[in-house]
Amino acid sequence: MKILYLMEYPIDLPGGGQLSTWTLCDGLVKEGSFEPVVACPKLLNKKADDFSFRVVEYRSDENRERNKASRILNFLSRIRAFRRIVKKEKPDLIHVSMSESLITYGFLRCLGMFKDIPFVYTDRGLAYGYRIHSKLCIKATMKHSAGMICTTEYNKALWLKDKIGTDINVIPNTISPVFNIYDPARRGQMRDKYGIACDEFVIGFAGRISEEKDWDFVPVLVRELKEGGVDFKVALVISVYEEQDGAIVERIRKGITASIGEDKLIYMQDLSQTEISDYYYMVDVFVMSSMFESFGKAAVEAMSRRCSVVSTSVGGLPEVIGKEENLYTKDSVEKFVKRVKRLSTDPEELERDRSFFYDRYRNLYTTQAHVMRHVMLYKSILENRAKQ
Repeated sequence: MKILYLMEYPIDLPGGGQLSTWTLCDGLVKEGSFEPVVACPKLLNKKADDFSFRVVEYRSDENRERNKASRILNFLSRIRAFRRIVKKEKPDLIHVSMSESLITYGFLRCLGMFKDIPFVYTDRGLAYGYRIHSKLCIKATMKHSAGMICTTEYNKALWLKDKIGTDINVIPNTISPVFNIYDPARRGQMRDKYGIACDEFVIGFAGRISEEKDWDFVPVLVRELKEGGVDFKVALVISVYEEQDGAIVERIRKGITASIGEDKLIYMQDLSQTEISDYYYMVDVFVMSSMFESFGKAAVEAMSRRCSVVSTSVGGLPEVIGKEENLYTKDSVEKFVKRVKRLSTDPEELERDRSFFYDRYRNLYTTQAHVMRHVMLYKSILENRAKQ
């Protein structure tokens, strides 16, 4: 049975939605019941043949800094691409993986196209985070759906309150299979590679440039920690995609080094999944600075490498983190400083925290659990469709 995934970003662009879809498709190939096909814009670094599943590329000019006219033209182009790809692929089920893709496909579906193909949508945002017109489009489209997937119970509750009018399943995001195995020796190897002494304390930040991550708040956190008497290095990883991202990166780096000096910043950019999985080994405490986060893939990646995780208490992050004392708000930075300082000066407390988060990853966020939940949902939808 063929499952067609519709995406508005290249699947090899680092991000929770892309990587969860990639991991899911790899898992479906191994499971054997489904044939996954991904439709996405032109790949960034990979080739279609590099994947275990088929990737169908389409032309897209999506850049957030472009004017409204360009975005409208890009939207119309994506409508044509989706129509062409769905007609050619003739899937048994369509899985729309992102909100812009849902609005695009919804335009076709609300016009009466592809009525015989059930579709499901994974909402990777939060119900309250959409603009009014976007939410109206989502709700209109979901009337025709076979169901919605949310990555947290928190977001499910928001949509139920909003009367979305379709069944909702909760399936957390997962991360790349390269994180599946934890190698204790790798921590020492990575710290040696980057000149980090055994007793040095390392704070990590990682993610792609996006407004939701609130990267400009990172230098503020670094300054507060420095002024709070914490001795530390920063390991920073950023992925760039759009034209203006380079200037943002330079601003972040200058803000950090202004507080701790260039010798205490380890900077990396656009890492592969294998490289990013190694990166987390050198980190003691991984910090999330997001102002808006539906799930928080980076937090789970850090958990898998036995990092302590300290995060803003926004969106679905409290559900993912699961530990109140490791949550803070922009208005309670002193709580953040106090917690990180405790972890930096109390090795036993740090080890307890690291063990807590590693166990949480193993119990809740493994690839196998993610894939099997989707398999069960897909089979249920297709069985119900066959009975109609």
